[in-house]
Amino acid sequence: MYIGLGIILLVLGLILALDVITVDIDYVNDDLLGTILIIAGALAIVLSLVVAPPWRRDRIVHHDDRRP
Repeated sequence: MYIGLGIILLVLGLILALDVITVDIDYVNDDLLGTILIIAGALAIVLSLVVAPPWRRDRIVHHDDRRP
């Protein structure tokens, strides 16, 4: 779930940092906002992989001991 958020933040940050779209907001620097979004997106991706890596997820196996 957080990987998707990280990708969205990363893409938005790259769009702002590379001046694909210029946002004209007073007192906000587009390059700085893009850099902040890139860092936040990369951090979200890394943290989501560290907290719940796919190879460490617990698998629940139910055994049925009843025999017919």
